[in-house]
Amino acid sequence: MSRILIVEDEEALRGDLVDYMCLQGFEATGVGTAAELLAVLRNDVLPHVVILDIALPDGDGFNLAGTIRAQLDCGIIMLTAHGDTESRVRGFDSGADIYLVKHTTLREITAAVHSLLRRLPKDQMTEDAPAAWVLDAVAWTLRAPDGQSVKLTATENTFVGVLIANAGLPCAREDLARILSRRQTQFDNRHLDAVVSRLRRKIFDQTRIDPPIKSVYGIGYSFSAIGEIRNM
Repeated sequence: MSRILIVEDEEALRGDLVDYMCLQGFEATGVGTAAELLAVLRNDVLPHVVILDIALPDGDGFNLAGTIRAQLDCGIIMLTAHGDTESRVRGFDSGADIYLVKHTTLREITAAVHSLLRRLPKDQMTEDAPAAWVLDAVAWTLRAPDGQSVKLTATENTFVGVLIANAGLPCAREDLARILSRRQTQFDNRHLDAVVSRLRRKIFDQTRIDPPIKSVYGIGYSFSAIGEIRNM
């Protein structure tokens, strides 16, 4: 599993990034200081990608990027509130591969992580790349990471497709019910829960793998693993 380290002193943002990366199938951890980052670099288990803030309470992100680059062959994404040209140029000069400002969406940050992982040496990533669930939207089939396939109904196919298309973000019950109502009239929350219950049971019964469809309290459902949609 690919390892992501988030270096961010703002606790709420750090928590959101760690949670979202974990939902995407990565092994994500977070630290809030330069000292904690340097401690991680002394460990045997090192990150494949570092998401790095510039303004830390005990260190400068530009200098830290240079330290990371000197010690570790990994991807570096700078995520900061400083969006001016001078800061961007300095970020790249210090060793950053990608420079993002903090209003960037979680989906864009995840796309940047995937981009960096594709650039890493294949022998470094072969065993660690997160396996994906693949939805064949034409054949109505969901393939598990180990290659086992589950045949879906039309409603299940639509439901899974919506979850995967939202890249791990929670999908609201109301939105899901409205989309599924195009296939069945008066599709309400009770019907939605029944579909999810049957689908989870089907996936587990046929693959013996814990279904990656998770309830998000007060919102709806999300797909908690790496997922791809293919029109085969």
